[in-house]
Amino acid sequence: MSGAESRVLAEEQAALRRVATLVARDVPPDEVFAAVTVEVVRLLPVDFARMGRYESDGTVTTVAASGRTDDHFPVGRRLAPGWKNLGRIVAQTGRSARVDSVAGASGPVGITARQIGVHSAVATPIIVEGGLWGVMAAGSTLEQLLPADTEARLASFTELVATAIANAESRASLARLAEEQAALRRVATLVARGAASEKVFAAVAEEVGQLFLTDLANMSRYESDGTFTIVASAGNRFPVGSRWPLGGKTITTIVFETGRPARFDSYADVTGTLADDARGVGLRSAVATPITAEGRLWGVIGVGSSLEQPLPADTEARLASFTELVATAIANAESRATLAASRARIVAASDQARRRIEHDLHDGAQQRLVSLGLGLRAAQKAVPPGQPELRQELGRLARGTAEILEELREISRGIHPAVLSLGGLGLALKALARRSPVPVKLDVRVQARLPERAEVAAYFVVSEALANVAKHARASVVEVQVEVRDGALAVSISDDGIGGADPSGGSGLIGLTDRVEASGGTISISSHAGAGTQITAQLPIAS
Repeated sequence: MSGAESRVLAEEQAALRRVATLVARDVPPDEVFAAVTVEVVRLLPVDFARMGRYESDGTVTTVAASGRTDDHFPVGRRLAPGWKNLGRIVAQTGRSARVDSVAGASGPVGITARQIGVHSAVATPIIVEGGLWGVMAAGSTLEQLLPADTEARLASFTELVATAIANAESRASLARLAEEQAALRRVATLVARGAASEKVFAAVAEEVGQLFLTDLANMSRYESDGTFTIVASAGNRFPVGSRWPLGGKTITTIVFETGRPARFDSYADVTGTLADDARGVGLRSAVATPITAEGRLWGVIGVGSSLEQPLPADTEARLASFTELVATAIANAESRATLAASRARIVAASDQARRRIEHDLHDGAQQRLVSLGLGLRAAQKAVPPGQPELRQELGRLARGTAEILEELREISRGIHPAVLSLGGLGLALKALARRSPVPVKLDVRVQARLPERAEVAAYFVVSEALANVAKHARASVVEVQVEVRDGALAVSISDDGIGGADPSGGSGLIGLTDRVEASGGTISISSHAGAGTQITAQLPIAS
């Protein structure tokens, strides 16, 4: 090997080492691209070096350039390769190519090459993980042709470029996967906590919009009348609650008709009102996936982008991860709604049975006992003076009858107090307070009659709470406050007893919780040792 050849080889190895060092340091790919084009112009007998990335629409985007083409092919410029253009030849063959004359080259690249006096040029493909990613080209304005080994020497650099791209894509893929898993965990946490469906829907739309970097993320529910309702939206393009008709060539309609994911890489021939609005806000591509809950098509999640390049090919699969969580949230919500409705029916049936039993006792057994007691008293008075034993026996029977009547009335009040039906919640609570062995400070700020379900629930909350205080609290006073607040009947019972009540340890408190929740309300119990117990309940009053 001659001294000149040794020097060229040493320079080339030094240039490759400099680029390899950048790759090993995981510097951004753009820095590697720029360094490679600079090294190529410095090392090879060329006037320019240009690196391009092939796009899905057949164009080539300049990602780095050095030498005399800097002004003609600036970074970021996107061009369509012309006929007999090196970029087109490499794209078609996937192999290195050269032109020893640009006279026949066409398109903007070919025209510019002739304008700047290029005589010959070579190009090599950039292959990343088995796929054609881009092209590296270099050219000379000298009349003599480029050396025969120029393509091979260029290929040494494209291999380093491919490694840099693969490394960057791997890092980006890992980062994207981590972000996606974090987003899925956040949504899954909401689902596991039993959050309201609306909250889950809004969270999914927000997470999807941020994760996919789209201009729009919508969730819609299919309705039985051939329409769909927007239930969540990120991007504020289509308001939540708005309703749209199915029909036309829209992505939502396609998902509804097929039950499968769908995509638009262009809105040019899309029809329908929603499609017109999508074009109006600048959308160019969209992807949608179905939401299937318990075997039926419930709705759809869709994302839209205003960028020129279509949404990535894996968008449908990534969206499906979120639709599975949404389907779980919907199924959970429907199960909870079914359970709540079932509990409400049971409570309503129980209350109806209580009223019937109380009515039967009042009009039947109690009235007969009253009549029997009166008859015994009358018989006692009619006993002749010479029969004191008979008079005493009749008196004993009359007293026993009165005691049984009072016990029956107490039982009747526990089943369903007649005063509640006749006089309303205020009078019924006053009767409870009078019978309580622990003094009660009663504050009822309710004047008008409320729906029966709310009054019955409030009555039994107070009744059970007072019974618990009498049995366990060792309290000196109980404060009961009832008022209508924020569209609900608010009930509060607090005592100054020993506290320490365990809501899970007694059937009374558990029964209260069941009754309140079955009525669509909420209940909270606070009972710290030595600090008394407070029970608060919110009961809906909408009829």
